[in-house]
Amino acid sequence: MDKYDVKKAHRDLYSPPSKDFTVVTVPEFRYIAVDGSGDPNTAPAYTNAVEALYGVAYALKFASKATRDFVVGPLEGLWRADDPAAFVARRKEAWAWTMMISQPDWITEDMVRAAIDNVAKKKANPALADVRLLTLIEGTCVQILHIGSYDDETPTLDRLHNHYLPENGLNFNGDHHEIYLSDARRTAPAKLKTILRQPVKPG
Repeated sequence: MDKYDVKKAHRDLYSPPSKDFTVVTVPEFRYIAVDGSGDPNTAPAYTNAVEALYGVAYALKFASKATRDFVVGPLEGLWRADDPAAFVARRKEAWAWTMMISQPDWITEDMVRAAIDNVAKKKANPALADVRLLTLIEGTCVQILHIGSYDDETPTLDRLHNHYLPENGLNFNGDHHEIYLSDARRTAPAKLKTILRQPVKPG
């Protein structure tokens, strides 16, 4: 049996063009997730959350391998702020987030709890207590591939928020969603690939 890879199973959602916005329909996905707030560059809670998610994701992969193997999906993040302009202005201290990694549909609550326990035995991390299984249905979304540093997303977000959405009669319908296709620890900022996704509804 082929190894499940969410990026291959849903190519249209994980390989958008980088020049033009595209409209996609996003079905139900399940994730392991951790909620938090604050600047992702400086908040210890963010670092702990990402470390906990990867630890649990690989523990789940190992536990599942005997029956069906899968590729650990990319890190993803839901970002929110009381004022959406905080994203364009990069006021990171005002951001709240849900960091997450997609999971195949056969991963259960019991498997997640067991994986959390296994990771906790190896290394203490306060974020492990906050790892949860999340079901998300985003529906109609507008997305684009951003190539470059995270702080260079501003022109694209400005174009999305202030031009594309109003010109097409669309409004926000959920959190700003980012999918990190590159490993920021091993990739030059100018070459980072990030999907920027925004759930929308008719205005």
